[in-house]
Amino acid sequence: MNYTEIFVFVVYLVGMIGIGIWFFIKDKNGGEKTYFLGGREMGPWVTGLSAGASDMSAWVLMGLPASVYALGLGQMWIGVGLLLGYTLSWLFEAPRLRSFSIVAKDSITVPQFLTNRFLSDSRLLQVICAVVFLIAYTIYAASSIKACGTLFNTVIGMDATMAMYLAAIIIVSYTFLGGFSAVCWTDFFQGLIMLGALLIAPLFASTFINPATTAAIPANYWNPYADWRDIVSGMAWGLGYFGMPHIIIRFMSLGKQKDMGKSAAIGICWTTLILLFAVLVGVIGRMFLGFDETISKNSLVFIAMVRQIFPALISGILLSAVLAASMSTADSQLLAAASSFASDVYKPLVRNNKASDKEMLWAGRFVVLAISLTALYLAANPNAGSIMALVSNAWGVFGAAFGPAILLSLFWRRFTFQGAVAAIVVGAVVDIAWFTFLSSTGIYELLPGFVASLLAGIVGALMSPAPSDKVIALYDEAIKFED
Repeated sequence: MNYTEIFVFVVYLVGMIGIGIWFFIKDKNGGEKTYFLGGREMGPWVTGLSAGASDMSAWVLMGLPASVYALGLGQMWIGVGLLLGYTLSWLFEAPRLRSFSIVAKDSITVPQFLTNRFLSDSRLLQVICAVVFLIAYTIYAASSIKACGTLFNTVIGMDATMAMYLAAIIIVSYTFLGGFSAVCWTDFFQGLIMLGALLIAPLFASTFINPATTAAIPANYWNPYADWRDIVSGMAWGLGYFGMPHIIIRFMSLGKQKDMGKSAAIGICWTTLILLFAVLVGVIGRMFLGFDETISKNSLVFIAMVRQIFPALISGILLSAVLAASMSTADSQLLAAASSFASDVYKPLVRNNKASDKEMLWAGRFVVLAISLTALYLAANPNAGSIMALVSNAWGVFGAAFGPAILLSLFWRRFTFQGAVAAIVVGAVVDIAWFTFLSSTGIYELLPGFVASLLAGIVGALMSPAPSDKVIALYDEAIKFED
């Protein structure tokens, strides 16, 4: 047990709670829009960095480096696919989604946008989205909580389950109190910590590489083209960005349309560096540490590298990046799920649109608590799977279900409410079915799920009546608003 590292962790965690308390006091008179979307007043730096940090959970410091460490450069295609998808989502999806969400009755959640985009009175789409959100976000949040448990167990010897409880309490505290603004600002600072840690660790480790360890690495480790399925599946990860609610809601929160380009540049540059150095951590970790089954199994390559090189104060700061990565994603997921349930299920269906702003805030907060408890139970289950596996499952469901529906709603005037329902349902079902029955093919389930969802959306739209003149007018108004 290293008390210096513990001290650094405590300071970091107190700082995160402090941000939550600050925004709880600052926004205590704010309403639903303030709690769930920050009043649509986020600046370009906070938007750009929080979008990236909410995306890059602990898997980028633990899961991805561990995959590269164990399996070789073929795993780098995940990073390539993610960077390509992230860049395209900022350049093409982000500007249009922000303008559409404002024109479509000032929508503050993704399900609201998809419903208001078609001026529909039906709540079917919102309920379907909320169900998918609750399931997928519980799995996703479990991966972040599990990463925190692994970190505390490895570094300070705390029981992993107790560490998960502690992490969950911290994350819930500032999300529960401060809402979207607290989440975005904590993500901003956590994004800076993650970037610094990933830049420093592999560069220092490269000066301690053992030639004998490097020579023992199998030749096929260095071949990025060893298996075509690694390339196809890795590139397919990029499709997830088009439908990832906790990321694309950042596009909707930006204060000014003219700042979109600046936010995009910040977000893309940050993500490029993060992914590049995450892969380097895996490669240099293999050359520096050699292959160790324990390191591989528990995704400890970054942690082991940092603790062997740096003194306690520096290692504590760098290892805080794992906490930052875990928390910056978990808080965003919890808030996205809470906003969806409160705004898209509780308010229209349970309260018949008669809930006050204060009631909505507390409904969202209790959903944050409920999902956290369920995710904690899942993370503590020894059969739940690795951090990377949990992220992969949740990422696939979101990308397949929502990506095609959102893209078609933004770029096709003929798209309809029925087409959106078909796309979301078929995408989720195919993704889950492929994972359950066809994962042995080695093809990531997001790819067939995304293709099936896209086809279902197109067929569903063409088989349903054409959009009304009012829906077409809304589409045209949003295009003009974007310009």
